[in-house]
Amino acid sequence: MRRSLQVSLDGVSRLLRCGQSDRCRDCGNRIEWYHRGNERPACLHPQELPIARVPDECRWHVSSGVAHPAGDGSDWCRLPHAVVCPARDAPPTPPELAELRRSLAVNSRRLIDARVFTPAPAPQDGAAPHAAVCRPARPVVQLLYVRYLAARPVDEIQCVAQTLRRHRCTSALLTSDGPHGTWMLAPATATSGQLALPAAVMAIYELSNLPYTEQLRWRAQRCPQHAATPTAADLAVTEWEPFDPLRHHEHISTRLPARTQRPGPAGCARRAVQP
Repeated sequence: MRRSLQVSLDGVSRLLRCGQSDRCRDCGNRIEWYHRGNERPACLHPQELPIARVPDECRWHVSSGVAHPAGDGSDWCRLPHAVVCPARDAPPTPPELAELRRSLAVNSRRLIDARVFTPAPAPQDGAAPHAAVCRPARPVVQLLYVRYLAARPVDEIQCVAQTLRRHRCTSALLTSDGPHGTWMLAPATATSGQLALPAAVMAIYELSNLPYTEQLRWRAQRCPQHAATPTAADLAVTEWEPFDPLRHHEHISTRLPARTQRPGPAGCARRAVQP
């Protein structure tokens, strides 16, 4: 008899499968996303490798749907994709993994030649990625008084829940009839023990003024319909990355995004605006 998979409400991971299949945005090769123990996403190579081919510092293993940066004592291990991604130049690839990196580079070229994959254009020299536009590609969002770096613009963040047809929900978190956050300029403070930042303020999408349930919905990355259905499984990991002002300094914008509801004057708004 066929049985449907169910999600345990007190489980560590809400994914019905081991990992979320995806393609690397830089090289086009297949990857798998997992949650770490601290709920941050981990991007791993989709295949297991013998531990003899992987240096000790590059070994990972997956247990109960959670990725851990260490071996599990077996003869096989997982590998972070960043170590062998052919689109990255640094740090240098370990000699044991050079052949795997070359094969991924050949596959990337095949995908590009077949027009299946188009690499992202390189940023122009001397120009910051956010300097030409007033719509951050990776905005900083503040909810539950914690700042996160989003993977895509605010109005494009997609629900991660599974629909009745067993596909990922296509609804966006931001709805036209629901409560919205506010764009505002906030101090670009560093955490304790870090050096001061050159920018005094930064643009953030403030959600902390929304009801508590709405902030939980955003953090779980679910549309209003699936937020009301806690038994629905997740088909993808949430894309929130804890914001570090020094590590993510290239995503800091000192200008507020322009209005998207109504066309406004040229340039960026100077006051807090709705998305």
